[in-house]
Amino acid sequence: MSPTAWLRGSRRPSWLSDPKVLRTEVLAGLVVALALIPEAISFSIIAGVDPAVGLFASFTMAVTLAIVGGRPAMISAATGAVALVIAPLNREHGFGYLIAAVILAGVFQIVLGALGVAKLMRFVPRSVMVGFVNSLAILIFMAQVPEMTDVPWAVYPLIAAGLALMVFFPKVTTVVPAPLVSIVVLTVITVAAGIAVPTVGDKGALPSSLPVPGLPDVPFTLDTLTTIAPYALAMALVGLMESLMTAKLVDDITDTPSSKTRESVGQGVANIVTGFFGGMGGCAMIGQTMINVRVSGARTRLSTFLAGAFLMVLCIVFGPVVSDIPMGALVAVMVMVSVATFDWHSVAPKTLQRMPAGEITVMVVTVVCVVTTHNLAIGVVVGSLTAMVVFARRVAHLAEVTAVTDPDRATVVYRVTGELFFASSNDLVGRFGYATDPDKVVIDLSAAHIWDASSVAALDAIETKYAQRGKTVEIIGLNEPSARMHGNLSGELSGGH
Repeated sequence: MSPTAWLRGSRRPSWLSDPKVLRTEVLAGLVVALALIPEAISFSIIAGVDPAVGLFASFTMAVTLAIVGGRPAMISAATGAVALVIAPLNREHGFGYLIAAVILAGVFQIVLGALGVAKLMRFVPRSVMVGFVNSLAILIFMAQVPEMTDVPWAVYPLIAAGLALMVFFPKVTTVVPAPLVSIVVLTVITVAAGIAVPTVGDKGALPSSLPVPGLPDVPFTLDTLTTIAPYALAMALVGLMESLMTAKLVDDITDTPSSKTRESVGQGVANIVTGFFGGMGGCAMIGQTMINVRVSGARTRLSTFLAGAFLMVLCIVFGPVVSDIPMGALVAVMVMVSVATFDWHSVAPKTLQRMPAGEITVMVVTVVCVVTTHNLAIGVVVGSLTAMVVFARRVAHLAEVTAVTDPDRATVVYRVTGELFFASSNDLVGRFGYATDPDKVVIDLSAAHIWDASSVAALDAIETKYAQRGKTVEIIGLNEPSARMHGNLSGELSGGH
């Protein structure tokens, strides 16, 4: 095979050559589109805008990111987190300012992506990731509770029937996704029998035409920029945090890598496109991504593209049919998603018995913060900070000091082992016998590493305390980075005592 032919073949999408993959991607996109409709409408209500605004955002976000995103098969659309951030702006200044903020947020995301903000993901520990997964499963379930309270009694058998179909239908065949079968069957039953239950149409009117591009209706002045900038930056940060965490989760589920930098920039491009088409902006959607990847088995960009395309087709062409879908059917799908998303192994008694207390604490803190604030980004930040504190406390105890005195009592050698940084070096000064040691003191750091100025200041303090008693200190065994830091800072830090 020639290099050109090989290159052409390597770029050929798998769904073009494998009918099974194509069927999986198409059906997954259809299921996700159905699940997007009620949530997009709900998030529009939270943001205080017309339902069509959320639906347009879901369409443009999904289609754009299918092309420019860095994580295949991930679903991005209008989200609750973004709606909460921009709702006050819409309420106080109007819809035009909201659209302008969405466009500016996209610009911020492109800049942050280009600056390498995605690299910060390496500082998110596994315990935070587990807490993130478990808390989003809880949030997905909690979001369904309002749909199960103060509703006609017929809703409960519908939900139970939907869950049963999704559990047992895959045992018959996996050709058609069980969630799609459940939605179709329950819709047919409720319409044919004339059962009066809440439907998708009750959430709001579906759009009857495609969105058209346009500029936000705001004055292009510095005052406008200062008004929208804080909201845009908050939206950019929240959107990137949720999107990058979701991308990492999909990486783990599919056992495939993705470009987080491309995803960050792609989120920005998608929000800019969405803003110019009059959408409310968005980011990665946890629940719909789990439907696409974990439940439906999608793996390519086609499912993401079709989710957005089908969404508009369903709204514009099949609006009356979609409006008749009972909310109970979609609630059953989301409940199944929450159960499948939760990491049950992480809370198993055997796992908890073996897991270090600090790791469990970090996981619990992450879950509590997310569930309390309903904000995944806040939970991840607080969980990561907690993990850093736990790590610092753990490592601080690893710095050991042992002393060996020469037989002639002329010299004492202190061997320091471990990592020296602000947490461990604070106790270092008190580990030496200043009054009883001989006149020559050697500090051997060949088994240690100096990480910060606090450690250099501690060593300076030790030398000063010995010098006050007329004793000399020799520091040996520094590795190259430690010697460089010690050489640059020693004697230059005031207040080292």
